[in-house]
Amino acid sequence: MDRVFVGIDVGSVSTNVVALDVEGKIVSVQYLRTNGQPIEAARCGLRNLNDEFNKEIEVLGMGTTGSGRQLTGIMVGADVIKNEITAHATATITLVPETRTIFEIGGQDSKIIFLRDGMVTDFAMNTVCAAGTGSFLEHQSERLGIPIEDFGDLALTAQKNVRIAGRCTVFAESDMIAKQQYGFSKAEIINGLCEALVRNYINNLGRGKKLEPPYVFQGGVAANKGIVAAFERELGHEVIVPPNFNVMGAVGAAILAREHIERTGKGTSFRGFECADLEFTPTSFICSGCDNSCEVIKVQMAGRTMAMWGDRCGKWTNSVV
Repeated sequence: MDRVFVGIDVGSVSTNVVALDVEGKIVSVQYLRTNGQPIEAARCGLRNLNDEFNKEIEVLGMGTTGSGRQLTGIMVGADVIKNEITAHATATITLVPETRTIFEIGGQDSKIIFLRDGMVTDFAMNTVCAAGTGSFLEHQSERLGIPIEDFGDLALTAQKNVRIAGRCTVFAESDMIAKQQYGFSKAEIINGLCEALVRNYINNLGRGKKLEPPYVFQGGVAANKGIVAAFERELGHEVIVPPNFNVMGAVGAAILAREHIERTGKGTSFRGFECADLEFTPTSFICSGCDNSCEVIKVQMAGRTMAMWGDRCGKWTNSVV
């Protein structure tokens, strides 16, 4: 029977499930579309993992991360529930130990993480503006009629430089349309967009901060060779794209779960693969305990209340039953 540590990264665009063996080697990788249903995506990932090993698998530790980490962690009985910064940094420090700066661009947000001596020293996140995220690139690929998989390769064929306004998605799209009307090719416009998104990323997240190599680029957008090339031109330095760059959050969650189990010496809290088939129901109510009238989220599984949180006073916040 295979014995593994599992990490689940539940994001707005993708849900990723990774399994590590007892030696820390990645033995299973799943990249699933969330499609607005994070719990269902996590369930699907668990079922797929169990089927992949023909149900001959023992989970020694479970970790969750991402925007849906709390709900998913409750459902699966996670041993550790960690934020994305910690998970991404842990994976990078383990796989590329000398890293000093991490560029992470996902479907709906982006991050920059600074490391020194294997520790996070600073970070910044952009969760407000869509410019520079994977969802905006996918939208533009659809508008231009180019598969997103070919976006980066096409950018590398550009013969001329075209400057695109990239500080806002609305301005960027308007500028791209204008450049099309002036007769610039799709390759040149896409290359200009890649450069604009990199400028926007560095100016917003890296402003006032010292960016030092080695640089590691991860997240789904790291698959875009045009963005990678634009980073290297902007920085004047090689940018490393690690293997499994698109599931590094899940890798980090699995590593953190393993470290937790080894440090505490306790067994896992994982509920078993049966949890993927249990009824999971979130409800809410208005707390009348004070004048704040806070909305409190209550999570039930198989008819049992598992957790409640969501107020301002702390009465229910992260209250796990």
